[in-house]
Amino acid sequence: MPHTTTADGTRIAYQVRGAGKPLVLLAGQSNNHHWWDPVHADFEGTYRTITLDWRGTGDSDKPDEVYSTPGFADDVVAVLDELGLAKAHVYGTSMGGRVAQWIGINHPGRVDALVLGCTSPGAAHGYERSREIRRALADPERTDSVLLDLMYTPAWLAANPGPYPVLGDTSMPSYAKSRHLVASNRHDAWDGLPHITAPTLVVHGTDDVFSPPANAQLLADRIPRARAELIDGARHAYFHEFRSVAGPLVLDFLTAQDRS
Repeated sequence: MPHTTTADGTRIAYQVRGAGKPLVLLAGQSNNHHWWDPVHADFEGTYRTITLDWRGTGDSDKPDEVYSTPGFADDVVAVLDELGLAKAHVYGTSMGGRVAQWIGINHPGRVDALVLGCTSPGAAHGYERSREIRRALADPERTDSVLLDLMYTPAWLAANPGPYPVLGDTSMPSYAKSRHLVASNRHDAWDGLPHITAPTLVVHGTDDVFSPPANAQLLADRIPRARAELIDGARHAYFHEFRSVAGPLVLDFLTAQDRS
């Protein structure tokens, strides 16, 4: 597994597949690159895909120190530097979408086009999940079942018994899970969003109560040259359950930017 070493000495594992123009795929909180396994093939035929294991997950180092979404963005840029890539398309979902915002804000020259999926600008200005959902997720005996219900529709779960790669990296130490949670909860990119220069697509499921869909238009209104697309009936893992809709939607957007 190849690694790059960041400015603070942390080793970040990354994975490269396919050929073509580079596309970075960013996973959700407390997840590693396997988050993208069910849909990776949708992009490999067109793009050279780049994934990574967030610090604290997978084959990356797991320092017990403060993590942040801007810091995760710097880790992504370190991977691009290691690969000698000046620019790439960036597609982030959930916490990965929060990180992608910071790549667009703090490293605008490194982003060709930006896709923000099932994400928000942060609690200070965004729409947050309900207190009931937060309480349910805090119960360790219910976490997986609650997450599955938030990620997928009951009908899809009944027809697809798993495994489900979006339930978190089970190898993470408990301190790293806490560090990820705090990093995501402290995310606040509101003031920086108007400075994003990359063409931006915001994608969200209409039935996502984990990250309410009102966040999509909020982000699109805040980011210049952005538009929001809602996928009817989809929950948080829209990119997996509704891949037949979401994959072409994202690919059409990215390839249109390549032609412009």
